[in-house]
Amino acid sequence: MITDYSNSLIVQEVSPRDGLQIEPTWVETHDKIALIDQLSLAGFSRIEAGSFVSPKAIPALRDGELVFKGISRQPGVIYVALIPNLKGAQRALACRADELNLVMSASQTHNLANMRMRCEDSLAAFGEIVQFVGDSPVRLNASIATTFGCPFEGKIDEDRVLQIVDAYQELGIQGITLADTTGMANPRQVDRLVRRVLQRVSPSDLTLHFHNTRGLGLCNVLAAYEAGARRFDAALGGLGGCPFAPGASGNICTEDLVNLCDEVGIHTGIDLPLLLKLSRGLPALLGHEVPGQLAKAGRNCDLHPVPS
Repeated sequence: MITDYSNSLIVQEVSPRDGLQIEPTWVETHDKIALIDQLSLAGFSRIEAGSFVSPKAIPALRDGELVFKGISRQPGVIYVALIPNLKGAQRALACRADELNLVMSASQTHNLANMRMRCEDSLAAFGEIVQFVGDSPVRLNASIATTFGCPFEGKIDEDRVLQIVDAYQELGIQGITLADTTGMANPRQVDRLVRRVLQRVSPSDLTLHFHNTRGLGLCNVLAAYEAGARRFDAALGGLGGCPFAPGASGNICTEDLVNLCDEVGIHTGIDLPLLLKLSRGLPALLGHEVPGQLAKAGRNCDLHPVPS
């Protein structure tokens, strides 16, 4: 587990939840459990293992209880569950989730599309969840979707994002995620906003969630890292996307991110060869190729024989 943040980067693996939620092919429960168990041995300290949402909304993850009850929990690994409301929180705690991730959008339009409620109603629901969790050891993290831009409204005012950060903290929510839901962020924008947020939030409590929709995912990671952020979501193979956001392609790819960190000397503690093995097994599991690049190209140290 990383304790020195000066030259380290924490990767939260989100493929079991954010990666699989839009897959058209049903992934069997035992395959989800096997994937999480293998990821648990790869050096991650945080894995988003599933969600407790309505099966009508996200049918691909309707087996959340079975997954959380079936995984082999490793010491030092925090298993996170996405929840939409109080009922989801109750289900997640019954299955021993270590951390709950709540989501509200910075965009009123996107929040109505994604959560079926206005932002002020989402905040009120979060207050109920905070009261329910109470003094239990379960941590709460709240994400701000469309932080860097909305597919319906366009640009998002940075002051609007900061107001939501303040509202989360006033509720007693410990962790905050800035989510680039449809990959609209650019490095200069990321640098500026992350520096402002870090005036309010500790680096150990801030997560950045980027998508590679327009090819800037890893550029934005480096910009956020240079601005002081140290924790990032990523998905094996670059899987994922938001079913309620047009054009939301996959998350940044975990093995591509870990390779970048290895190349520039940033410590992650992640077993890259194991990640590559798992990533190369995804097409057989899902029935299609995945966006990640490293599994196709290989590492720089994977040299080829000299042509004869």
